[in-house]
This record gives sequence, C-alpha cells and structure tokens, in this order.
Amino acid sequence: MFKRQAFQGRQGLFVSAKTATPIPARHPALRDALVQASLDPKVRSIAYLASTNVASEQVELDAVIVQREDRPFLLDVIPARKIRDLEQEGLALIALSRLGLAPLTLTVEEIRLEPRFTNARLVWSYRGTHVPIGLRLSILQILLDEGPLPLGELLKSIRSNRDPAPAVMALACADLVILDLVSHPLGPCTMVRSRS
Repeated sequence: MFKRQAFQGRQGLFVSAKTATPIPARHPALRDALVQASLDPKVRSIAYLASTNVASEQVELDAVIVQREDRPFLLDVIPARKIRDLEQEGLALIALSRLGLAPLTLTVEEIRLEPRFTNARLVWSYRGTHVPIGLRLSILQILLDEGPLPLGELLKSIRSNRDPAPAVMALACADLVILDLVSHPLGPCTMVRSRS
C-alpha cells in the first residue's frame, strides 16, 4: 500500500486498489471519475492502455479501461478527451472497436452529481490513513458476522482507543468495504458492507 501511495499525485498519476499500474490523470475531471470508479462496487479493475496496433500501424490510445462486473468500458471523460486529427481519431475508434470497448461517456455535470461527488471526495481524502491490523480485523469481522450495517451502528460496535471512522473510510479506499455513496450524504445511516 505504501508504494502505491507514493505515486499518488506525482506527475499526474492516479493509483488505487483497483489499478494495476499508475494511470495518467492530469485533468481534474478524469481524476474525480477515477476516484468514483475506485469506490464503485460494480467496478472490478481500472487499467490503462497507452497504444495498440491497427494493421501495421501503432495507434496512440491513451485509454482508461474500467472493468465492470459485466464487461470492460472505455472511460470517456468529455473535458479530458485527447485532441486528435481526423485520421488519428479514426484509427483510435477502429482499435477500440476491435478491443470490444464500449464508451462510458461522462460529462463534468454527471461526475459532479451529488451526493456521490462530495461523498467520494470525502472518503478518498482518507486513502492514506494507516489502519492497524487489529482495527482492520475488527471492522471486517463485524461486517462478516452481522452483515451490512449503517455506518453509525458499525462505529458504535468497534472497540478502539481511536476514532474508527477514518479507518472505515481507508478500508473503502482499499476496496475492503463498500459504502453507499449514492443514496444520501455520508452519515450515520450510510450503509456499509464487506467486499467479500
């Protein structure tokens, strides 16, 4: 976990528990979309494909691929789109079609929909929080034993000499617990469940 966080923010690179390699994310809207995808329980992995071949020609793609439960998608954040000439764009479309990638197109307005936008940013701000192994095991065991719980109930049931809320947020960033970030602003009624 330490090495992955060393890349975060460096040279516009994005890393999360769902990325195998750092992803170039210099545009803020793309970064926000990657944060939301990292916290989305339907997203299994996020990958980056710099280029591929079409016939004998190498085509620069600069593509972010989001693997959802059902299939892979090209993450197409409109304001972060790479500007290409007509020939490059045509080759890129051919390459993406051959890869079987349907576009997942997002506007800034869609990315900034509330409460998901604020919730995701708040949770992501805890991504670097160190969670002691005892506290981690305690949180995960409670969720395994009792099933999904409202965040307020989960926090009350954790025995710890420190505030357990940052630990729960960090575990969500590590893809070990799932928080409902779409229904309501983050609070005591937010549902939390184990990833397993």
